[in-house]
Amino acid sequence: MGPAPPRPHRRPRRLRHARHRGRPGRRRGAARRRGRRGHAGRGARRSRLTGVTSPTGEQFILDDGHVRVEIGALAAVLREVRVGGVRITETVPADSLPSHGCGIVLAPWPNRVKDARWVLDGKVQQLDITDVARGGAIHGLLRNTDYRLREQTDRSLTLGATIYPQHGWPFILDTWVTYALEADGLTVTHGAENLGTARAPWSVGAHPYFRVGETPTDELTLRVAGETRLELDDRLNPVAEHPVAGTEFDLRAATSLAGADFNVGFGQLANRAESAEVAWLEAANGAATVVWADPAFRWLQLFTPADFPGDEGPHRAVALEPMTVPPDALNSGTDLRWIEPGDRVEASWGVRFRAASGL
Repeated sequence: MGPAPPRPHRRPRRLRHARHRGRPGRRRGAARRRGRRGHAGRGARRSRLTGVTSPTGEQFILDDGHVRVEIGALAAVLREVRVGGVRITETVPADSLPSHGCGIVLAPWPNRVKDARWVLDGKVQQLDITDVARGGAIHGLLRNTDYRLREQTDRSLTLGATIYPQHGWPFILDTWVTYALEADGLTVTHGAENLGTARAPWSVGAHPYFRVGETPTDELTLRVAGETRLELDDRLNPVAEHPVAGTEFDLRAATSLAGADFNVGFGQLANRAESAEVAWLEAANGAATVVWADPAFRWLQLFTPADFPGDEGPHRAVALEPMTVPPDALNSGTDLRWIEPGDRVEASWGVRFRAASGL
């Protein structure tokens, strides 16, 4: 189920020069750099949609001539990533909502909260039900939020949104996401600061769908460095965690995606002390789209819908969703991070492209 349309907003305005008076993630004082006619040097610019308001909000582009990234303000959606002209993510058209949650930020929790209900200090917290079919709350509180520009440089862009108290969520968290170009791809950094007076839970995820150029998904192989997988009930809530060894969910060796039908969370990605590659999507010629993550991203959701929309009709797509927690972490507490008042946290993941040998 895709997010609802954002509220109307003004057309993009030209960036003004401003001195940096605060940290990149802060709501106030963030610098906004630009060059001529809204360009931040050569690499970054704000797209101007003449007479048109995009369903994904204000549009932003990072482009250094080799890596090109398109971003929309709605849910800070990652609309497209290309490296050397090769498309390594599915595309969210500027005139469409993100299908199947494609590219959106999932905060302050990814995945599901069972029955949209959890307990805080002995008191039941009832969130709004956003997964009506399964009676739960899904993918956080910012799916329909118009993020605002915090900072823009030649090679990076920071968008932010503040989460205020609401049904089932009695906290104030300022959140942000920074997209930064790398030589071979993109780094995505998620952050939060507790603006309230009580400690607040925080977790985060992202919902990108990946490609290897124009190779059909059924012709790709996938490896995932997950040693466990989650068993789900009929409402897709976790009920147990099992080793993947010897099962159909053992994707630690290259596995064909022909006819694949996965909707499963993998764990034990964090048997490492620093950032590492966690998933590899590879074509027969050796070209690969590779996902890496900080140790904070201890979980990865794999989802392969067969009805993802495209220019040539529906097709199978591959979502590899980095998550700091498993589904229903507000109830289980597993890997949930608690932020003290005034404290801030950040965690990063990214994607890189490896061209086929000899190309």
